[in-house]
Amino acid sequence: MKKIFSFLVILLSYEISAAGGGCGTLLSEDGMQEGVCLHAEIDAKDKPSLQKGAQLYMNYCFACHSLKYGRYKRVADDLEIPYDIFEDNLIFGDAKIGDLMEISMLEKDSKTWFGAPPPDLTLEVSLHGADWLYSYLKSFYTDQSRPLGVNNKVYENVGMPNVLLSLQGEQVSTCKQIPIYADNGGLKQDPLTGKLLTEEKCGFLELVPGTGTLSPEEFDQSILDLTNFLAYMSDPIKEQREYIGKYVILYLLILLVLTYLLYREFKKDVH
Repeated sequence: MKKIFSFLVILLSYEISAAGGGCGTLLSEDGMQEGVCLHAEIDAKDKPSLQKGAQLYMNYCFACHSLKYGRYKRVADDLEIPYDIFEDNLIFGDAKIGDLMEISMLEKDSKTWFGAPPPDLTLEVSLHGADWLYSYLKSFYTDQSRPLGVNNKVYENVGMPNVLLSLQGEQVSTCKQIPIYADNGGLKQDPLTGKLLTEEKCGFLELVPGTGTLSPEEFDQSILDLTNFLAYMSDPIKEQREYIGKYVILYLLILLVLTYLLYREFKKDVH
């Protein structure tokens, strides 16, 4: 029994660590936290967000990353997109509405071009978590030392181009002067002048103004929509499962009451 319990604890710990991930060298705005992911507010019921996310994915990601465990028809049904609109705008090549969402790029070609085949993203949110993916998509920055000219704070030295560069604009890694905190949580001051003490810390992400077609707020919303869509792809029946789950719990509560009343009747006969 102890072995089984220990195994369950280890398994649960692994699941939590896998879902939580960790965000590499991504810094908070004040530079006090490193590796903490940004939060993505996922809502499987937000159909406009899912539709926008599907549009972004099919136009910017689907050329390299398949969704081979999903079907076009299922996505169209769940996202309430008419088949004719879906086929005209979100299906490319000779694919049909009932096909799996696979790409035409051959694995051997992608390995030659990128060094490794781009992964299928159907279960990406299940693997890393929505916060990790959201943070990753927002954390590309210019790095001329890399073959593709970009790097990523969440996944250092990733072999992927910043396909959303035209929307977000150029992002660079910069240094800032940040306050120094004392052990008691207060800010350190110069004992002679009373000025706050600061130190230079590097690794902050900063947008180059005027280089993207979207404002920072619009881009953040777009990335949230894209993350929301991939969260849906990882668990397409989440909304239905939660809906049915309410009735299952209600059924179990009613069954519990009836079972208790039956138990009381049997106990009367015993005594």
